[in-house]
Amino acid sequence: MKSFLSTHPVLARALLCSTLLTAGLSAMTPARANGELEPLTNLLSEPGSVGLGLVTRVESSPYRDGGSRFDLLPLYLYEGERLFLHANRAGVKLLNGGEHRLDLFVEQRLEGFPTNRLPASLAGMTQRETAMDFGLSYRWRQPWGTLQAEWLHDAENTYKGSEFRLGYTYDWRSGPWMLRPNLTLAVRDARLNNYYYGVQASEAAAGRPAYAPGGGLNTSVGLYGSYDLSQRWRLLAGVSATLLDRKISDSPIVQKRVLPAVYVGAAYDFGGHQREWAQNDSPTYFKLLYGKSTEDGCHLAKILTAQCLSTAKTNSTSITGIQVGKPFLQDVNGWPLDFVGYVGLTEHNEHGLKANGLQLDLFMKAVYSGFPWSHRVKTRLGMGVGVSMAQRVPFIEASSAAANGKPTSRMLNYLDPTIDVSLGDLLGSRVLKETYIGFGVSHRSGIFGSSQLLGNVNGGSNYIYTYLETAL
Repeated sequence: MKSFLSTHPVLARALLCSTLLTAGLSAMTPARANGELEPLTNLLSEPGSVGLGLVTRVESSPYRDGGSRFDLLPLYLYEGERLFLHANRAGVKLLNGGEHRLDLFVEQRLEGFPTNRLPASLAGMTQRETAMDFGLSYRWRQPWGTLQAEWLHDAENTYKGSEFRLGYTYDWRSGPWMLRPNLTLAVRDARLNNYYYGVQASEAAAGRPAYAPGGGLNTSVGLYGSYDLSQRWRLLAGVSATLLDRKISDSPIVQKRVLPAVYVGAAYDFGGHQREWAQNDSPTYFKLLYGKSTEDGCHLAKILTAQCLSTAKTNSTSITGIQVGKPFLQDVNGWPLDFVGYVGLTEHNEHGLKANGLQLDLFMKAVYSGFPWSHRVKTRLGMGVGVSMAQRVPFIEASSAAANGKPTSRMLNYLDPTIDVSLGDLLGSRVLKETYIGFGVSHRSGIFGSSQLLGNVNGGSNYIYTYLETAL
């Protein structure tokens, strides 16, 4: 079956824009030493897959006295005929045949100093930031395995270097089980290694001499697996170890040469098995919204329990946006429950407090309409979950973070709870039967500071909005 977005050019163009904008809009926070998550996310990359998931990860920090780190990794996944989104990577498939695949992509490099607890070994050093890379990837699939070659280069002039990766994977399947051993060789140039693991002369201190590791070779081995718990739920797990080049491990700020990591998680696939996939004649939803920011401390739980429904009186900001959605699953298991995929573009009006900016949201939304009175006035309750990428960190997030000494991130988790009623039922108009008026909350958050992919942000923003949505 053809992929969903390939048959709906509006959403396809929107997702393509998100792919191209990711390089310029995303500013994220450090995580792994080798920055490669593809062996894990590729377990879910079947044609037509659209998924959401969460993986917990425990790994050793490469930095001296950094200890081990616990992290939550949100999985935002889409695998179309030409476009794809894999957690920290998004791109376009230039070639997608049975044996050969060529991708042009942007990827968040998951490296850099910790932001939540800086070890003593790094005190007084300039923060090493995460970076956004652009690259090319070529895969050659054969019965004996898959070879993959990738070239990556700094897209934001952060470390000003490049990396070449050569990898091998082999897929073993048996019933619901899938195992994937992986070997990756990463040739890193001097600029890349010097930025993340070097010590500048101005940063030298007692026990921390100036040091420049130069170029080198890192080697990673891993074993990743998945188990089909049901038609759509998959359990994920993996173990990996990265052997740093000797010149990196000799750095005075690096604690060990071998860096192990363990992954455990789950993902829900909205489209990979496609039996219930909504047909091409399913409706397309268009939604216009306007909202205002809430006071600091008026968090989502208070809004949903009606403890706080007022908007900010001081330093108030507003949003105006449009969302376009298409059903992925309709009447799931015979219930009045649909899953709708949305792409949203929102403008932040900061009212002179800082420069205005755009926000791009990609999310999957569960919509329930089985209330006892819905045959008279159709009422829908929805909850959207996905990812939000901001051109600039919104004022209310930046000001709250600055007051608490916390980091910010342009990319955060996105929630979109809504409630609406049919305008046609209210007015007695059949023409407006599938036009809805309602209220919602545009919520960005960093999952309580537990996710390095989301900048270790503890906080976010809430905008209470009104909207009008119609199905065409």
